[in-house]
Amino acid sequence: MGQQFEATFDSLRNYQCPEWFRDAKFGIWSHWGPQSVPMCGDWYARNMYIQGTPQNLYHVRHYGHPSKFGYKDICKLWKAENFDPEELMGLYHKAGAKYFVAQAMHHDNFFNYDSQIHPFNSVKIGPQKDICALWKAAADKYHMPFGLTEHLGASFSWWITNKTCDSYGPYKGVPYDGNDPAYSQFYHANQEHVIPGDTTGKMAQWLTGNKEFHAHWLDVMKELVDKFHPALLYSDSGLPFEEEGFQPGLEAVAYLYNDSIQQNGSNQAVYTQKNRDAQVYEVGVLDIEKSQLPGVQERPWQTDTCIGNWFYDATQVYKRPEQIIEMLIDIVSKNGTMLLNILQRPDGSIDEEARYLLEELATWFPVCGQAIYGTRPWRVFGEGDTRVLIDGFREDKTDWNSSDYRFTQKDNTLYAFIMEMPENSVPVIKSLTPQDKVSSVELLGAGPVPFAQNYGVLTVQLPEKLPTKYTNCLAIHLD
Repeated sequence: MGQQFEATFDSLRNYQCPEWFRDAKFGIWSHWGPQSVPMCGDWYARNMYIQGTPQNLYHVRHYGHPSKFGYKDICKLWKAENFDPEELMGLYHKAGAKYFVAQAMHHDNFFNYDSQIHPFNSVKIGPQKDICALWKAAADKYHMPFGLTEHLGASFSWWITNKTCDSYGPYKGVPYDGNDPAYSQFYHANQEHVIPGDTTGKMAQWLTGNKEFHAHWLDVMKELVDKFHPALLYSDSGLPFEEEGFQPGLEAVAYLYNDSIQQNGSNQAVYTQKNRDAQVYEVGVLDIEKSQLPGVQERPWQTDTCIGNWFYDATQVYKRPEQIIEMLIDIVSKNGTMLLNILQRPDGSIDEEARYLLEELATWFPVCGQAIYGTRPWRVFGEGDTRVLIDGFREDKTDWNSSDYRFTQKDNTLYAFIMEMPENSVPVIKSLTPQDKVSSVELLGAGPVPFAQNYGVLTVQLPEKLPTKYTNCLAIHLD
């Protein structure tokens, strides 16, 4: 049995990322819940209570005023009637995913599993299904490590908007249903965070200082670990609620790791959070939302991103397969991993465009997957003129040119992804040195190709017909 962790930075600093996560590189996430019902995108439960926002206008005109028809009533409409986790997991596995992550709860405080702590959950309301348990069973069938995301930490301060009212119009001054004491367990007794007179939903802080909520959060995290024994737990925040004398975040992480030690003999669990302070991210794996890092990182890290909006949005433009693939390559070259949200409709199905994207990924991974899975960064992540934009949550498609390559390595093989195919089909790679003796070169999916090496510079002649219409990759075998 492995060494147990204590709920301290000194103890958790000894964390080592398990090899399964370092090898997996690509996971799929179900960021799904009752906020998908209106098909109006992310943060619906918050914005439906902010007068004049697009989601508020949609809600009022489609369902009625939130004093009469609130978010609790949206939850009752979520049925997940066409949810087929085994069929979806089969698609995700075929599309190249090596781990799967489900959402345990979003900031809306609605739990997607059969909680004994919180009655507002998917077994008692709405679908009447244990969504997370069904996902885990499907992931287990495909031998995919199963993770959970918790967004509860920010919920207490995030959901202050349900305590306000309209500032003009026919319902001016009429309290929204979040003010009803009968639903305070769902909507939170969070009046301390409401700014008097403000109807815009300003958040004074992302994570509350309310100690009673801190204890509740920790109880929920322990319930998740006890019920699901997750291989990965993600917090949509920094490590929650660090304060003097009581550190529920550290206690939850130690509880997760010690459970994994008990289950596996050694810690195989991953905890991800978003605080870039070294002391904090050393307790687990740093997560970057809808962005990434600029170069090779010593420690493994994760980008979480989505094909469109975080919750299903009928108006959202999706990323195309080539952008997903190029993002993945750039991330993996820097010691990162990609967790990709595949959007689900409220009934649990995915639309034709999402299915197409998965089917296209399923054509690329059999060709180039060996240059992704189980690899490690090379001495440089790439060469060429182009860098991915790193600017908040922007994910513009990168305009590559023929000078651009991204590298990974495994044993004595250097993999070079050709980010933009040269017009003459002759890639030129300049990052090798004369000491890097090349013995042979393969084009993945096609076989050996002619090459020449002069003073380290490698030139390769590619065939006219390429094995994939997306990014192709060279396997450069070194002596």
